[in-house]
Amino acid sequence: MALVKHTNNSLSNITALPSAVPTGKMTLLSTATASSSASLSFDSTYINSDYLVYKFEFINMHPATDVVDFQFNLSTDNGSNYNVTKTTTFFRPYQLEGAEQTGALEYQTGEDLAQSTAYQSIADRQDNDNDSALSGTFTLFNPSSTVFVKHFMSVIDRVFGSSAIQANDFMAGYGNTTSAVNAINFKFSSGNIDAGQIKLYGLGS
Repeated sequence: MALVKHTNNSLSNITALPSAVPTGKMTLLSTATASSSASLSFDSTYINSDYLVYKFEFINMHPATDVVDFQFNLSTDNGSNYNVTKTTTFFRPYQLEGAEQTGALEYQTGEDLAQSTAYQSIADRQDNDNDSALSGTFTLFNPSSTVFVKHFMSVIDRVFGSSAIQANDFMAGYGNTTSAVNAINFKFSSGNIDAGQIKLYGLGS
């Protein structure tokens, strides 16, 4: 085996190291806290060309009204209108509390959209029991592009219903527009957001 000979490029001669900060780190841009709020929105102050990916984290979102959907819609005019045309899909695995092997994997045909400007559900039939809430993430990809449609996806973990169903909701789709998306609105399908927090992060500048 040949010996390795150190030269002036060895570690002892290095005077400076390249930046160790990863380019893909998450940067917290905003935190919105609900308190009997009709909805929570983020506009072009945060959603612009600064980042390629925007990630939202939902923490214990609790509705004021029983059995409602948690929804979102997108805007291309900084929140004057939330009406971007969307095509989506929605499915989930679930398990009943205290009843092993009674769960299933189901495709929610009533929760997807096909070229619709309506609000898209990312969790459906959420109850407002005191100990029930939903948490999870929503990711929006390259919203400032004026070439491509706007892809998005969400993963929600929650307990809902009279049978205390543990569900893991998956939604994905695209906003069918090549205009820049610069605002997003989250709300329940009826009533206020009683409590909860949404954190917005930027990735990939």
